[in-house]
Amino acid sequence: MLRTLDIENIAVIEKTTVDFTGGLNVLTGETGAGKSIIVDSINAVLGERTSRELVRHGAENAYVIASFTDICPTACNKLSEFGINPEDDGTLILSRAISAQGKSSCKINGKPATVSMLKEIGSLLVNIHGQHDSQELLNPDCQYKYIDMLLSDSKSLTEYKKAFRELITVRRKLKSISAEEDEKKRKLELLDFQINELEAADIKIGEKEELTKKRNLIQNSEALISALNSALAALNGDDDAMGAEALINSAANNLSRFDEAKSITDSLLAISDKAEAAKDSITEFLDSLEFNPQELELVEDRLDMLYNFSGKYGSTEAEMLEYLENAKKERSLIINSEEEIERLSSEYEILLSRAVELADRLSVERKKTADDFEKKVKSELEYLDMPKLQFKVTFGKGNLTSNGYDVIEFLISTNPGEPPKPLSKIASGGELSRIMLAIKNILAYNDTIGTLIFDEIDTGVSGRASQKIGLKLKAVSKNTQVLCVTHSAQIASNADTHFLIKKEFLKDRTFTNVLPLDFEGRKHELARIMGGLEITDSLLKSAEEMLSS
Repeated sequence: MLRTLDIENIAVIEKTTVDFTGGLNVLTGETGAGKSIIVDSINAVLGERTSRELVRHGAENAYVIASFTDICPTACNKLSEFGINPEDDGTLILSRAISAQGKSSCKINGKPATVSMLKEIGSLLVNIHGQHDSQELLNPDCQYKYIDMLLSDSKSLTEYKKAFRELITVRRKLKSISAEEDEKKRKLELLDFQINELEAADIKIGEKEELTKKRNLIQNSEALISALNSALAALNGDDDAMGAEALINSAANNLSRFDEAKSITDSLLAISDKAEAAKDSITEFLDSLEFNPQELELVEDRLDMLYNFSGKYGSTEAEMLEYLENAKKERSLIINSEEEIERLSSEYEILLSRAVELADRLSVERKKTADDFEKKVKSELEYLDMPKLQFKVTFGKGNLTSNGYDVIEFLISTNPGEPPKPLSKIASGGELSRIMLAIKNILAYNDTIGTLIFDEIDTGVSGRASQKIGLKLKAVSKNTQVLCVTHSAQIASNADTHFLIKKEFLKDRTFTNVLPLDFEGRKHELARIMGGLEITDSLLKSAEEMLSS
């Protein structure tokens, strides 16, 4: 459950900490005091969309930190997927910072997280029921969700969704390969050209590098041969002059008569040996070199082709060959498309039959669940002072979608003798609030979420009905922590913990604080809600009686 909420620089709240408790937590305050800011802050830390307008004027950043305890197993599993563990005491801390420029950063237990991660884990911790829920309840396209949440065995829904995904996958493949014949012909011509061109090229991996080396060698071969011949002539000499090798040998012979110069003689003889080896190497290298201008032209042409291919088929030989293989597969698919279409069509029919079978099974499960749901909603509404209201769940049959083929709609009749009509057409604000509470109360027993938040569930309701809503919220809070923003004294009187949202003005600035109320504080707040500006003794007495009862 939500244990602590720290808010800083959110709208008119400069800084406040709210310590929630188990049971029913109620937040009240004058209109405009900032009750909605608390809900907005919780939405923000749960990963919902925010705006820089939420940041308090003059502040660089706004912060919301929410601390949760007693995390449900589903949320723990999701944390494990993120590689995050709860604190040693089981605490989970979500935080979000929002800058005045609209950027935000998120953390889960101090580790950086994305907004989507925050939203995923937040959806398993808190369920907020407000105006958006009422709009969803009125939308026939969304009403199936409430039935699906109550299915005693979700296996039929899971199996159907899996079968439908497989069906759609095959249908997309069929659509893809059943393209227009002209398009297939054009594509086939292009593939034939590309395949023939690549196959004729007979590309080998690494040949571009080899050819580049060979081209450089050929281009430099004439100058290289000349340099090698000059080196050989310098070593050998000619008719006019002795070569370096002969000169070295002559010098060694002249010095060999002198024992004192033996080391020098040895050095000269070693140099002579190296000169002889150099001559052999030069001669061998010259024999291996062939300067052929035509070969250079062939190498240049081959390299030009490879560079041209690199712009069309891939920068490396491996990528070109991979392109060739893919082109062959694509051509084969087009050539064999008729057989593939026949095969996929057969597979599609089998999957369609399976999906329809599972949709039938899901529909049966939904209808059973809907019968029980109708009875429970009616029972809840009788308690909430709507004993004459009739509630029906109707089923129609539509196209097969990811949710089955059921077209589910909620109908109500508020007056005896009147036929039920769509909820969206005849439900008033007060009736809708109570229907929503009835449904949420039923869902709460099937929900593992630890915190339910009701934002002004009392809209359009007063008197005895408000008291009944308060008692119902109290009953729900026995199993689940409940936070309720309300303008109703009857609802507020049922709180286990009561917070006052109070706005103050100081030095031309607005400040909102969240104050926990003791018995006396609650008494005065209930009296204010009931009486408005003037709090009389009789109002205080009524408030005290309300709290005592």
